[in-house]
Amino acid sequence: MRATARALMSAEDLRRQATAIRKRNLRLIHDAGAGHTGGDLSAADILTVLYFGGVLRVDPANPRAPDRDRFFLSKGHSSGLLYTTLALAGFFPEAELGTYMQPLSRLSGHPSTCVPGVEANTGALGHGLPIATGAGLAAKLDGAAPGAGRWRAFVLTGDGELQEGSNWEAALIAAQQRLDALVLIIDRNRIQMMDRTERIAGLEPLGDKWRAFGWAVREVDGHDHAALLDVFSQVPFEPGRPNCVIANTRKGRGVSFIEDSTGWHHRVPTDAELAAALAELEAEG
Repeated sequence: MRATARALMSAEDLRRQATAIRKRNLRLIHDAGAGHTGGDLSAADILTVLYFGGVLRVDPANPRAPDRDRFFLSKGHSSGLLYTTLALAGFFPEAELGTYMQPLSRLSGHPSTCVPGVEANTGALGHGLPIATGAGLAAKLDGAAPGAGRWRAFVLTGDGELQEGSNWEAALIAAQQRLDALVLIIDRNRIQMMDRTERIAGLEPLGDKWRAFGWAVREVDGHDHAALLDVFSQVPFEPGRPNCVIANTRKGRGVSFIEDSTGWHHRVPTDAELAAALAELEAEG
């Protein structure tokens, strides 16, 4: 069976879907007593657009289709967000989310290939882009074969993770190999585990750095579903250049007392905080 993109949702439908993902993700973290709340919420709109906006050509009924697009979550500590998105997209039953991080559950704290839709075990920061670069090279070779369809490799990194040198080694290779089927998405929320990225090891001017490495770069509001759809529809941005999308986000997006806070990198909401967060999201409709 050929992998296909999901039916298109409108920007308003995507907004509602992102809210549903945030709500279910918060309950998952609360019930498990573990997770990375801030980073999950900052990237929820990006994953919503990828999986529900018709961007990724994937088939939940056939998650290993050879011609599928590959998605890699390099910021693997946000496994809860990925599992929630995959479950709501139909890759496995939503009820299984209740086993997140429990003994013997396949829904472990970092993404596991035991889970349908997960392409690689990730979470050692700086490894996702090198893996995706290899996949991008495979896509290039596949596309050159007679009669072969062309698939793409997408990878989502955190911004603090870009302080790992392995990313820049992969960036050099991707540009040299002209991997325009490779799409890097940076969750640019400007906060890492201990502090703001610019206080620890500044990344700016981030877009200019990727351009200097030979990548085609676009910057976008990472919470604007229509803008994200528009950017992804333009891939490849320039023939022969790998694609970099800098998605400007806010850590903890959607819940006012979590947003833009270093304290919520891996804090678990209390019962009262969960109720307040869900009420706030519910009010969005």
